Amino acid sequence: MSPEIALTELRGGLVTVLWLAGPILLAVLVVGVVIGVIQAATQINEPTIAFIAKAVALTAVLFATGSMLLAHLVEYTTMLFQRIPHLIG
Repeated sequence: MSPEIALTELRGGLVTVLWLAGPILLAVLVVGVVIGVIQAATQINEPTIAFIAKAVALTAVLFATGSMLLAHLVEYTTMLFQRIPHLIG
């Protein structure tokens, strides 16, 4: 396997990870910032509120985009398995 092929496959894996983790991390980040601003404005510094809100946002995003993310992961894995002979030889 040449270095170019290895870097191409590594890039494909990293792009797939970004596609899978991006919506989840973005939702949790937005909820965390909003809850942080609300807690700073009201001076209620309870860490449980932020945790519960992030957990609810995570669950909602997984319910909304879970099938799409899983389909993307299965597609990438199938394509990777199909390229194994090309990668080895």
